[in-house]
Amino acid sequence: MTHSSLQKIGTWSTRMVESTLERYTLKEAEWHYEHGLLVMAIERAGEVANEPRYTQFVSDWVDHFVNLDGSIRTYRVDEYNLDQINAGRLLHGAFRRTGDEHYRKAIELLMEQLATHPRTNSNGYWHKKIYPYQMWLDGIYMASPFRAEYAKTFEKPEIFDDIVFNIKLIEQQTRDPQSGLLYHAWDESKVQRWCNPDTGCSKYFWSRAIGWFVMAIVDVLDFLPKDHSGRQTLIDILLRAAEAVVKVQDEATGLWYQIVDLPDRKGNYLEASGSGMFVYGFAKGVRLGYLPEDYFISARRGYHGILENLIKVDFEGLLTLEKVCGGAGLGGDPYRDGSYEYYISEKIVPNDAKGVGPFILAALEMENAGVDEVLAE
Repeated sequence: MTHSSLQKIGTWSTRMVESTLERYTLKEAEWHYEHGLLVMAIERAGEVANEPRYTQFVSDWVDHFVNLDGSIRTYRVDEYNLDQINAGRLLHGAFRRTGDEHYRKAIELLMEQLATHPRTNSNGYWHKKIYPYQMWLDGIYMASPFRAEYAKTFEKPEIFDDIVFNIKLIEQQTRDPQSGLLYHAWDESKVQRWCNPDTGCSKYFWSRAIGWFVMAIVDVLDFLPKDHSGRQTLIDILLRAAEAVVKVQDEATGLWYQIVDLPDRKGNYLEASGSGMFVYGFAKGVRLGYLPEDYFISARRGYHGILENLIKVDFEGLLTLEKVCGGAGLGGDPYRDGSYEYYISEKIVPNDAKGVGPFILAALEMENAGVDEVLAE
């Protein structure tokens, strides 16, 4: 497809996929959660548009990492890092399309990690081995949808109970009783400098962390059996999170701030990845009946806000997504203290995969609902 024809493509999802394929090559591919998210969004776009080029790109990406013996290049079980599970969702698609056994072996390799992954005393997954006794909202997205699809595909219903348990546990520990918002992370041992010594929670409500959590629930529900005892529990958790998030949506733009509840504090900014995640989660939640119809109004406002404020189109028709936080974590070396100043000072990276992936997914949901936004160019 030529650059000039990009300007004439009818959907924002396809325009962003085409723009991404212009920029992204296998040379820069990594077996990592953000690459997995981006490529999964392209996979979804390929299914919706029935575009074989997108599916071929996804297949090439997976085969770049998965060897014929089922091993995964650069991946190690003993790293015990939930972030390394998310790209495994692409293995499910590869196995579904081909039936090739080496994809199943690769899936089982990731499940081997999850079977022995360290847990808190309360039986929740540590985010990583290097972050002992810590659960992060991010980690729910990194592992839970992958496990849920595995449980459904390979008929392992007992896994569903543990997925629901992990989601319930982290909500119980990170939910602020006043606002209903969820703190980024929880240290069960209460020893980290970033945590509240009384609760173990981190100190701020980071948009992308809550976004990961919302996306995780709507994606897990794709696979959780309709008659599972925890299904309504997850829907209730989703609704509680959505109720809190919609209250801090920016009135003027429909977007969400990097720290969602402090719009007037110096340095805070309207951030693309969290905003895209909420649009996707709300729109999908309404479509599937988990959330009341009113949340689609919020999703549409957010989608319009992204297009009007954060999408730029260059002279060749390529899209750029602006104001994506490049990354934010807690602890580690050098130590990230979880302060307000830390969250707002992390590098902003245009077209970062953690923003582009959710934007594509959000656009697909809005397009499916018949929303045809036009950018004022």
